[in-house]
Amino acid sequence: MLFKPKVLAALQAKRERFISTEHNFQNDINLLKVSLEQFSSLSLKGVEKVLAPIEHSGARPTAELDQHKSIRVPFPASWDNHRQARTWALNILRGTPTFAADGSQITPSKDISVPVGVVQVGWFENPHSSPGSYVKDVEIEILASDELGEGDAHESAFPEINLKRFVREVEVLNTYMLANRDSNPKPLCFFDGSFVISFIQRMHPSRQQNYINAVLELLDTSRQTTVPLVAYVDTSYARDLTTMLTHLSGLQPKGFVSDSALLRSQMKWGDRSQVFICDRYDESLADYYQDVCFVYLKVTADNPPARVEFPRWIFESNQHKRVLDLVRAECVVGTGYPYVLETADAIAVLTMQDRERFYSLFQEFVEREDIALRWTRKARSKRGRRT
Repeated sequence: MLFKPKVLAALQAKRERFISTEHNFQNDINLLKVSLEQFSSLSLKGVEKVLAPIEHSGARPTAELDQHKSIRVPFPASWDNHRQARTWALNILRGTPTFAADGSQITPSKDISVPVGVVQVGWFENPHSSPGSYVKDVEIEILASDELGEGDAHESAFPEINLKRFVREVEVLNTYMLANRDSNPKPLCFFDGSFVISFIQRMHPSRQQNYINAVLELLDTSRQTTVPLVAYVDTSYARDLTTMLTHLSGLQPKGFVSDSALLRSQMKWGDRSQVFICDRYDESLADYYQDVCFVYLKVTADNPPARVEFPRWIFESNQHKRVLDLVRAECVVGTGYPYVLETADAIAVLTMQDRERFYSLFQEFVEREDIALRWTRKARSKRGRRT
């Protein structure tokens, strides 16, 4: 139970800290805006010369630096209402399939004596042709105790279930791209999350490699099949661009300003940043990052821009403009978030009610199979109070 008066008193006690944090944030934003203006006035050769001695500069500019006068690349279309925007989006999407996969899991509970986990992966394909011709499907895998593994001091208790979900999402995308390598037009595939998997740094090396191998295979499948693929991060805290700007300017912000926070006020709906090549430093992980390009794309009026990543071959083959128009169109249909990802998530998601329903089914199963199952006293108490 939350006690409102005590919460308000505790917040008031930290008032000065919150004010100081906001003050430092605004100062950092202002410093980085100066650096951003300086960057926009430089040539590609000039930036490359400054960044040359730096092993990992966060980001590297592309030829777009010489093509645009600003980091912002304006979106040329404009509409008077959402109906006009939707008409534009449907025309862009017509005849081009979009596909997304997403996953969810039920992690093992410490409240029962038999560890069990669930991974569910759902996918959605919209051909954007005849009405009702889309495909929705899902697969479920149960993980028994000997498949769940054990984490170390830096990992969750059962890290294999997270890895299994990640790998299966990748495998579903790979299978789809391989099946559509000869399609005309090629579909656009969406990966929910980032190709730049910094979150694995504290994992055991063998598990790190499994994640890396999955992403490498995903990028390679896209390149080999020439099926466009994007990774979409709706709320990004990445600092690749701001890291590059600090190297260029020599300025040292006090805090941690994300790329999207810096660009938020620089962009209108539909605008994007120039294309950058990822050059982030992660111990033992950075080898493939320069095969990943990224932009920041403004797809809502009020929120910071989303981060959109894609394999470098898409930029080098000059397909990124068409790909980003398809992403914009998906966001118009999804009112600020790609509809294809939204639908895949809705198919795959497992709610708290689903978790309770699964454990009821699991209890029926173990009783029928005469497998001993014990609940902790705390769990029995909770279940009794909540039913």
